[in-house]
Amino acid sequence: MFIQTELTPNPEVLKFLPGRDVYPDGSRDFRDADDAQVSPLAAELFDIDGVERVFFGGDFLTVGKTAGSDWAHLKAPILAAIMDHFTSGQPLFAGGEDFDGGHDDTVYDGDTAQVVAEIKELLDTRIRPAVAQDGGDILFSRFEPDSGVVWLHMKGACSGCPSSAATLKAGVENMLKHYVPEVTRVEQTL
Repeated sequence: MFIQTELTPNPEVLKFLPGRDVYPDGSRDFRDADDAQVSPLAAELFDIDGVERVFFGGDFLTVGKTAGSDWAHLKAPILAAIMDHFTSGQPLFAGGEDFDGGHDDTVYDGDTAQVVAEIKELLDTRIRPAVAQDGGDILFSRFEPDSGVVWLHMKGACSGCPSSAATLKAGVENMLKHYVPEVTRVEQTL
């Protein structure tokens, strides 16, 4: 098994591509070792000293390190844990645990429902694939029709990335405002 690695715009995060589906049904962000207990792979990665975040995407995973850790020391044990997991045939999640991402469940009415549908369509077809190339994901959180503000949640390598604010404002906000005139601003949820 050959696992490719790629740099991300976030210097504290590396992207790992195992050459097979990781989590084709969505994405999952693990912010700490307790959160990772639902996944044998995520738990194994958090057992590596210096790992502070794990993210599963469709065909990749990203691993975030602590500021004082060095990729030269972390990369080999991370690669070994990923390879061991995929060659063992273990499930990605233990006990039927599954997807935590996707769009919110708020029901919007009338014109607002149409605006939200357009926002989600743009996110899914144009924005999320581009963000996934950098090892992250971006999800719809909510839309405030009175102010025109769209709230989005950044995950994976994009969460905490020094360039995420610029990506959100220069890229995502401009695209949404262009295609959906009701959008006046884009903000990031934490």
